[in-house]
Amino acid sequence: MTVLREQGAVLRVRDLSVEFDTHRGVLRVLDGVSFDIAPGEILGVVGESGAGKSMTGAAVIGLIEPPGRIAGGTVELHGERIDTLRGEDLRRLRGRRIGSVFQDPLTSLNPVYPIGRHLVETIRTHLPVSEKEAFRRALALLADVEIPDPELRIRQYPHQFSGGMRQRVAIALALCAEPQLLIADEPTTALDVSVQAQVIRVFRRVCRERGTAAMLITHDMGVIAEAADRVMVMYRGRVLETGPVRAVLDAPREPYTRALMAAIPSVHERIERLPVPEIGADSALPVPALARTARAADASAAPLIQVQGLTREFDLSAGWLVRTLARQPRKLLRAAEDVQFDIARGSTFGLVGESGSGKSTVARMIAGLTKPTAGRVLFDGIDRWGGHHETAALRRRFQMIFQDPYASLNPRWRVDRLIAEPVEVLGLAGSADETEARVADALRRVRMSPDDGRKYPHQFSGGQRQRIAIARALASQPEFIVCDEPTSSLDVSVQAQVLNLMRDLQEEFGLTYLLISHNLAVIRHMCDRIGVMQRGRLVEQGEAEAVLDAPAHAYTRELMAAVPDHRARRA
Repeated sequence: MTVLREQGAVLRVRDLSVEFDTHRGVLRVLDGVSFDIAPGEILGVVGESGAGKSMTGAAVIGLIEPPGRIAGGTVELHGERIDTLRGEDLRRLRGRRIGSVFQDPLTSLNPVYPIGRHLVETIRTHLPVSEKEAFRRALALLADVEIPDPELRIRQYPHQFSGGMRQRVAIALALCAEPQLLIADEPTTALDVSVQAQVIRVFRRVCRERGTAAMLITHDMGVIAEAADRVMVMYRGRVLETGPVRAVLDAPREPYTRALMAAIPSVHERIERLPVPEIGADSALPVPALARTARAADASAAPLIQVQGLTREFDLSAGWLVRTLARQPRKLLRAAEDVQFDIARGSTFGLVGESGSGKSTVARMIAGLTKPTAGRVLFDGIDRWGGHHETAALRRRFQMIFQDPYASLNPRWRVDRLIAEPVEVLGLAGSADETEARVADALRRVRMSPDDGRKYPHQFSGGQRQRIAIARALASQPEFIVCDEPTSSLDVSVQAQVLNLMRDLQEEFGLTYLLISHNLAVIRHMCDRIGVMQRGRLVEQGEAEAVLDAPAHAYTRELMAAVPDHRARRA
């Protein structure tokens, strides 16, 4: 679709600057940012964490609070200055003329309210309509964002919706008052590929049909390629490059943009190492590495991990008394059913599938966090669930890296204590000096300084926190690490650093990984073999290239078709 720019810009930003007063002086986080968004146009805003993407959206909608302030420039909505609005005038702007979609829909949906109340309340706040009319509009909005059976769903609660459906409800909420501008901040970050594709499709269609201008903030170039009309690349509070999506993605002008593009793993090919963008925007472009071939596994060697008939059921039944009085049968959810695969020593096995397919349940059973209903996990021939003695003996040989380093690191503890904890709990060090040496060694392994051990988690970036989580996993010198979505919340360049680090550590120490991810490009880059899960069952497994290049199962083909790839042209 050709955007009708002759109608005039919905949003016009000129020379926008934002500053924060700190004890070290004034910090400028946005510096001379300028752009326009036309009716029905989607502007994708990309860049690393700290580039100023979200800060730009917050400045547009007036969500910057002291000690931050707009230090210069103008923001106009349909020719009207809005950066000078305050108080009630600013509150009337939000929701009515500018809608917002945030990264985590659970934070924007009240868990004790049904979905209908969210929508009706928002509609009646901004539009002079009756409750009956607001309810009718709410039903129409749910249908518009492709929520199935809206008459039933409107009476349900957020916890009864999947992640993708909650995000579509968040889009419906943002559209309640028919705003002129929609600001979506990382709306697809935590979603699997098929749900992400649904949300992108709904987002694009709604903007086209309603003529709503949209600002889509994301670090995912694939999402930009699928959803946006134009893209704006930001770095350290400045706009480096703006232009049509295909022009910028296919032939970026700036060295930083080219480096950012090169750092993204592709679902179609594997390379030895991911180039990492240099610190300066004008730095030389890293040269991409040559294509990598899969390592040949030693067919005669016994696998380190053997998963045999692994099954896990969860009892969702009501209590015994309720079941007896109501004569209800037991209700069982089979989250994993007869899952079988092996992981060769020193290799990486990837598990992929949609949310709810059973990936994390299988990982937790392998790691010893969830007991299987049936089946066995053999580690080097020893039954992981064979008894207390076997479990204790194996514990130090297993570790796990969780998805969110913000949640997995105790904010009250210093980094050295966080890393020392598994060493002390497992009794791996004979003295305090030996523990300190292990902590320092673990930090060096993840390319951090032992002096960083004296700091707290909040003093590090997201990528550095994930490195600390990896250091903690390495402190007990394990042989096997379960990695549950370790890069899903990281931007492009930090993801490249973490993936390169994981491969370096595997080569250096012979580590074996189980990698769980909904990002098939990451799976392609990291894994030797992969398994595809659907509804608790392993529907396909094999060499990574074979499965991804020529998938045998229809579900695997659906997953591949749903992958947003910045290298592929959108129809």
